[in-house]
Amino acid sequence: MDSAKVKVFIQKYTMIIVLVLVTLFFTWGTKGKILLPQNITNLISQNAYVFVLSTGMLLCILTGGNIDLSVGSVVCFVGAVGGVMMENMGLPIIVAVILMLLLGAVIGAWQAFWIAFLRIPPFITTLSGMLVFRGLSNVVLGGKTLPIKSETFAVLFGGGANCYVPDFLGGGEGLNRVAMAVGIIACVIYIAVTIRGHMNRVKKGYETGNVAAMYTKMIILCAAIMFITVKLAQHKGIPTSLVWVMIVVLVYGYLTSKTTIGRYFYAVGGNEKATKLSGINTDMVYFIAYTNMGFLAALAGMLTIARMTSAQPTYGQNYEMDAIGSCFIGGASAYGGIGTVPGVIVGALLMGIINQGMSIMGTDQNMQKVVKGLVLLAAVIFDVVSKKKNS
Repeated sequence: MDSAKVKVFIQKYTMIIVLVLVTLFFTWGTKGKILLPQNITNLISQNAYVFVLSTGMLLCILTGGNIDLSVGSVVCFVGAVGGVMMENMGLPIIVAVILMLLLGAVIGAWQAFWIAFLRIPPFITTLSGMLVFRGLSNVVLGGKTLPIKSETFAVLFGGGANCYVPDFLGGGEGLNRVAMAVGIIACVIYIAVTIRGHMNRVKKGYETGNVAAMYTKMIILCAAIMFITVKLAQHKGIPTSLVWVMIVVLVYGYLTSKTTIGRYFYAVGGNEKATKLSGINTDMVYFIAYTNMGFLAALAGMLTIARMTSAQPTYGQNYEMDAIGSCFIGGASAYGGIGTVPGVIVGALLMGIINQGMSIMGTDQNMQKVVKGLVLLAAVIFDVVSKKKNS
């Protein structure tokens, strides 16, 4: 492999390489504690809201480097309203869940209207939303904590001691068989889809790239999937929060890479004027991006109050920063038009591993914020410098 190919490889998989190196560092620094099954499970459960929010934030960033500062407050407000509906009003869980998702979508549409059709800058619009919905959260809860007593809701959205997919295959005290089965099936599907795609490209005469590299990537990814699967199986199995995260990742991964509307997000971020001249309704692209952000913020709100088994006016603080940071660290461009859902998930994982690793090592929380800030700055500097070199 010549130097040019090595350079291309490093540029393409920079964050993957960084993620591996950071994981190895904290494995050494924590004497392997960070890779204990319970810590792997905690990493996923504690960062479920980040995975969900950063996926939605990606669509906003793709439109031109725009962001949504209100998501943390929306998470808190939707969680507060949901808690009141379930605990004070006695609404059935399914009704409350549907209404919470609708509320999130309506809030997203409210902000999207000003951004898309009146062209109020997203920064100002969502900053306003951050203040409004934080204040409304306090009003709804009266400044107090509201316990969520519904065990069904907590288990369904990743809270409580039993928030895991039941092992109906009878694993007993050993490995969770459902988790193992899901991991194996995921690997088989990934291998089948990859090979089928390669065969289709060969059949149509398209460029297929290096076959050895394709199989190497396939082996490494399947090994990573099985490693995480075994760790989850050694604890209590698959957290229900992971199920929601995977649904979001798969749906939006497909949406952004395989659909027409997904390509519109990239087109608007790449060159909005040219996109508009080609007949695409760019206003509607903005509207969809921010309405969707509200919808996913509602889902994150449910994951948050389920995990905490309560609703509080302080929930969701700095959630927007976690989501934005994960996007930029995961390769999304500060100028828009570039970024992928898998990249965002890598960014969120990196942030989560840094948080957990430093916590296990006993690092002061203030220093943790310093490190996260420097990592975010380094990611954006890398993006800006790369753009200048390419231009």
